Amino acid sequence: MLFSSKPTTGPDEGAALPGRDTPISTAEKHFVNGHALQGEMPERMEKAMFGMGCFWGVERKFWQVEGVWVTAVGYAGGHTPNATYEEVCTGMTGHNEVVLAVYDPAVVSYERLLALFWEGHDPTQGMRQGNDRGTQYRSGVYTYSDAQKSTAEASRQAYGQRLQNAGHGAVTTEILPAPEFYYAEDYHQQYLAKNPSGYCGIGGTGVSCPIGTGA
Repeated sequence: MLFSSKPTTGPDEGAALPGRDTPISTAEKHFVNGHALQGEMPERMEKAMFGMGCFWGVERKFWQVEGVWVTAVGYAGGHTPNATYEEVCTGMTGHNEVVLAVYDPAVVSYERLLALFWEGHDPTQGMRQGNDRGTQYRSGVYTYSDAQKSTAEASRQAYGQRLQNAGHGAVTTEILPAPEFYYAEDYHQQYLAKNPSGYCGIGGTGVSCPIGTGA
């Protein structure tokens, strides 16, 4: 990923890059499990969206979870329609690097996905994650229902207390209704399956999350 100096705040809508009317080209199928990346999913499935740093390593965490049907990486939370990776990297789209996970709630709960989210990165770092700096690396939970919103907010409070007790700073994670998800380019999808020794810049705090485990 890119380590150069980036804006620490997103652009106003009027200052954002214009983007384009048509989606950029991406993969048709998941490189790991062969499921369709887009289109209709089995009826029982639900969606979750998370931003927690470089999306290459984040996506791998979620596709490895039993009960997750398919994952995809993309851009969300900004102003630029159908942005490219190069545009997002300028900091002038407002987008975050995010992972979309389609999952079977009869097999894996949303709480368990949230626990993976909290434990898989450091949610106290603001507009960065480790060496990756910029608004595209911010911590975010993007919810698809009121139930997801209330669960995410409760988990933020609970995990924030755990972090505080362990000597960490305040949680900077944004929790917002899920914005439009723009699929990233083909080569980003399941990047670490295609490039097993590729860069992964995420790492947790070592503090366990009290939800999703029966705690």
